[in-house]
Amino acid sequence: MKQPLRNLHDNELAAQAAAGGRREFGELVRRHGSAVRGLLRRMGAEASLADDIAQDAFLQAFQRCGEFRAEGPFVGWIKRIAARLYLKRRAHEARYVAEVETEDAAPTFDTAGLMDLDEALKTLSETERLCVSLCHGAGLSHLEIASAMNLPLGTVKSHVKRGLDKLRARLDPRTDALGRSAHVG
Repeated sequence: MKQPLRNLHDNELAAQAAAGGRREFGELVRRHGSAVRGLLRRMGAEASLADDIAQDAFLQAFQRCGEFRAEGPFVGWIKRIAARLYLKRRAHEARYVAEVETEDAAPTFDTAGLMDLDEALKTLSETERLCVSLCHGAGLSHLEIASAMNLPLGTVKSHVKRGLDKLRARLDPRTDALGRSAHVG
């Protein structure tokens, strides 16, 4: 008797999907679809675009499931595919549309006065947000990000560090909305 899909490990599901198992791959999509869409949203994609790219990423993963070597978690593999698709789409759009960065968006706060991570990410420059999301959300190395974004390695490292420093300052309860130390006394 077959084991229910929910009891199988991702690696087992991926191996069966590589052999043509559509139900098994459907279980992987069910398990990891929201994580992939969440990463894409953190990278800056609107909800509908995140859904489209996530769907494309899972289609590509299904076609290439035989390439998954289980050297890391399946979710990391699919997130890398999605992140690369998003970057490719952005690069394509950048050829036709001039990018304008805006840093005047006012952050929103929850009732306790603490900023949500997604809102904090929106306060970073677009390049910082992408570098931080690719590094800590998709698990790409600095070298992989540099290659994907066509940036020097040192520049990527700087964007990741600067972005993380800004996020820490924004999310630290001991700082105000602008990341300044809020002294009580």
